[in-house]
Amino acid sequence: MMTKVTLLSTMEVKLIDHMASDIAVTRAAQVSVKGENNPDTDMPRLINYLMECRHGSPFEHTAFTWFVKAPIFVFREFHRHRIASYNEMSGRYTKLLPEFYTPTPDRPLRNVGTSARPEFEEGTERQQSIVQQGDLMVAQLAWDQYNRRLNEGIANEIARTVLPVSIYSQMYVTMNARSLMNFLSLRVDSLEATYRTRPQREIQMVAEQMEADFSIAMPHTYGAFLKHGRVAP
Repeated sequence: MMTKVTLLSTMEVKLIDHMASDIAVTRAAQVSVKGENNPDTDMPRLINYLMECRHGSPFEHTAFTWFVKAPIFVFREFHRHRIASYNEMSGRYTKLLPEFYTPTPDRPLRNVGTSARPEFEEGTERQQSIVQQGDLMVAQLAWDQYNRRLNEGIANEIARTVLPVSIYSQMYVTMNARSLMNFLSLRVDSLEATYRTRPQREIQMVAEQMEADFSIAMPHTYGAFLKHGRVAP
């Protein structure tokens, strides 16, 4: 029986665990002058100083771990950041799920800027239809061929080669707050940023959810990050 594919338009991001707090930053910063200590310095002032003067190492004494479910093309962009630890679902060792990405109708489709400085506008109804119909057709064809190979006893690592990068994968990613701020500075578009980076919308959808968790766990650090133009220390 042919399995119908599912088209998704969301990115799943779940904070699994964290060892991250503003006090961890101040404790690490003060050890250089106090040794082992119970931080008693004005926390917001010290964290702001560290951010302003680009003293980054105290922010590394933290850790966040997320579960992320997103299309493989998003993971390709994610893995360019060599500042984290990744463990991803393997298409060599397990059968992947029949879930593929397609953008929502309100996702801008036309680049009216340049390749280096993209600016997107909404697509026409015809363009939206072409994208959504094409995504479904290609996903179903690829999934059928993938299953056919598996059913014929072809190894997973070869069977998967027919699948497009729109198929969803899953991973755990762990990074410290300094690395996270570097990631967010590049993958969240903000008019308030010192350096605007114009990331692809789909990886920004992941980064925005990670940023929300960061803002809750480390509010003083997050506030200083915003104050100084979203530049990582």
